[in-house]
Amino acid sequence: MTLSDILPPGLPVTLLVEVAAGVANIVALVILYRAFSPSEIVGARARAHARRRRELRSEALAVPRSSRRQKQVTLIRNALDRLKLTSGEEVRRSAQQLAAAGWRSTDAMTLFLSFRVGAPPVFGLLAWLLAPLLVHPLSSLLRDLAALAGAALGAFAPSLFVTNAAKGRRTKIQSQLPDALDLFVICAEAGLGLDASFARVARELASTSPELSDELAVTAIELSFLPNRRDAFANLARRADLASVRSLVNTLSQTEKYGTPLAQSLRVLATEFRNDRLMRAEQKAARLPATLTVPMIVFILPPLFVVLIGPAAIQVMQVAQHNK
Repeated sequence: MTLSDILPPGLPVTLLVEVAAGVANIVALVILYRAFSPSEIVGARARAHARRRRELRSEALAVPRSSRRQKQVTLIRNALDRLKLTSGEEVRRSAQQLAAAGWRSTDAMTLFLSFRVGAPPVFGLLAWLLAPLLVHPLSSLLRDLAALAGAALGAFAPSLFVTNAAKGRRTKIQSQLPDALDLFVICAEAGLGLDASFARVARELASTSPELSDELAVTAIELSFLPNRRDAFANLARRADLASVRSLVNTLSQTEKYGTPLAQSLRVLATEFRNDRLMRAEQKAARLPATLTVPMIVFILPPLFVVLIGPAAIQVMQVAQHNK
């Protein structure tokens, strides 16, 4: 069974080999570039905040944006509008998940929907081409079923990727929040206002906690541009989607409304969050013995038995062979 027997008739094998070699070269170049290029997390965050500041200023002044990339995104958005894919409850939930994952630009939803439309046929075609190489012999019915399974995987892959990214980002934000509240307390006791405190804490956490620093910096920008300060707090709670962040937002809103001391409220809140983090660590430590039971049985005990019983078994086999 050769590769030419698997491929559809009329498709030369040399063309497929050249395409595969080209794709492999591109992937290798991308991997080498990512490996040797320095990671500029702070610079990337600063550029994202600058884009967000320009977007808010454009919305406030009603300034239209014009660029080559924006024209391409506009064409994609018009095509999605004609397909009736840019409205509905599912799109709103997807937009919230994108914001929770850190993709807040106005074009993020358009690109995400384009990936959702284009991923099923691409995954289906790849599954149809690669299935005969993995399983042999393969009937045409099973090949079509593999293509359908690949299309189904492509339909769920973008949403699953965004959901996992948002979940990981929430976990990092929740673990970094108590330290940020301590910095808020220091800024409040030093006499800084709320806007300046958000900006200063975001700068201090840029290298150690980039996720939380990003959210706080965006909130500081929105506090400067949005007409209602509560909208900026509500946007922070909606993007993070955490109970601890909602508690922080409620505390800040009450401080803005009633004029209660900010430092005292944040100190109490930081103590509660730190206790919650300690309780979660203790729960994970308590679950550790039960979690390690199966790996120990599967991966540790068999090599231990081989090391302990193996020499004796070899000696017994040698004695039995010698007696024969």
